[in-house]
Amino acid sequence: MWIMLSDCFLSIISKDCRPDELVVRARRPGDIEQVFPGAKVKRDTKADYLFRAVIPRMEIALRIGERIDDINYPNFKDSVTDDALHRAYMATWFAMMELQPLPPYSGAIKRIK
Repeated sequence: MWIMLSDCFLSIISKDCRPDELVVRARRPGDIEQVFPGAKVKRDTKADYLFRAVIPRMEIALRIGERIDDINYPNFKDSVTDDALHRAYMATWFAMMELQPLPPYSGAIKRIK
């Protein structure tokens, strides 16, 4: 699962951990700690994501739930103040836009079956 937050990007998987844990991965230093302060983050130059931490599933659910409760912005992209992260998210926005049957803001109406 990819989680795109205003201040960090996380990837969460179930691999090389116990059933009651998940692996939280990040591409940038400090991103995991933004959501999970005190996490024991390891750096692995032989893995696809440079940073990772094994965290209990319940803690992940709690912390992500807190982030959802804290949403107070009308536009996610505008809530991202880090320039590099914003650029990455915009690239993702454009890539995902291509999956949509009609372009954003087209005003066209198309029945979806």
